[in-house]
Amino acid sequence: MSSDAEDLNAPTLGQARLQLRRYGLEGEVDPRAVLVAVRLLAAGAKLGQATEVHFARFGLSAGRYRLLAALEDAEGELSPSRLAAILGVTRATVTGLISGLEQQGLVCRRASAEDGRAVTVVLTARGARKLRDIAPEHFARLQSMVDVLTREERTVFLELLDRITHGIDALTAD
Repeated sequence: MSSDAEDLNAPTLGQARLQLRRYGLEGEVDPRAVLVAVRLLAAGAKLGQATEVHFARFGLSAGRYRLLAALEDAEGELSPSRLAAILGVTRATVTGLISGLEQQGLVCRRASAEDGRAVTVVLTARGARKLRDIAPEHFARLQSMVDVLTREERTVFLELLDRITHGIDALTAD
């Protein structure tokens, strides 16, 4: 649960209405839509911060964990460009993640079997062991985070989240 101080800082429907009135947008924009979007942005920021704290206890960042998990899902080997696409980040970001994981001995780079000029990233035995070792606590904490929802609410939430995720492009469209 969030603290009372955090709840006092949460955007309200009244604030959304006030802002829309201030900018002459009453009747054009639904204040509840604005409130949902603003609270979702705030929850995303808070979740991002909590995720970094969570993975730091395992000596990882969220990005490094996601890269390890992507490799594991792909039977242990992917190209850097494929990793970038899966993670939704730039090639430069993936290069930095790979370098850090390489220093930890969790991945290694090797020449591609298909194209000797290309490089693939391989999950090492140590990397696979790391994922196995953190799995019980990691997944227990994920479940604990959503335990406030019933099974039915989780199903509805996933459907709603999927629909909202499709709407994210509205923020970046020209």
